[in-house]
Amino acid sequence: MGMNVGSGSEGGDPEVMVDMNTTPLIDVMLVLLIMLIITIPIQTHAVKLDLPAGNPPPPPAPPEVVTVDVDFDGTILWNDEVVDRQGLDARILTAAAQPVQPELHLRPNKLVTYKYVAAVMADAQRLGLTKLSLVGNEQFIDAN
Repeated sequence: MGMNVGSGSEGGDPEVMVDMNTTPLIDVMLVLLIMLIITIPIQTHAVKLDLPAGNPPPPPAPPEVVTVDVDFDGTILWNDEVVDRQGLDARILTAAAQPVQPELHLRPNKLVTYKYVAAVMADAQRLGLTKLSLVGNEQFIDAN
């Protein structure tokens, strides 16, 4: 701390100006900051991965896709071929017996009653077909 005595008015007490000298405080803060930066360990941003050696296996072959359409009156089409319920059951049974089951893509018509679609899905589950998907659901979205 220091005092700065300036020239005051004539004949009176000089005007006292009290200012704190902040230079040593700033020097000490800078030294502490530099010491803190030096003492922080350098962080490495590396992720260690155990990558397999050798050639990767070939990608699996795409599965066979069977399309089953259910028309508005309950007519069932297996890959665009009209089948009845017994024919559908026989085809689902042979598809389920294959070592690599095909994917069954079920495409119901917008106007079909739910009981026909539910019957096809129940037959597929009952006969052991595990890969079943509904295709064409965007037709049921209300476009109002």
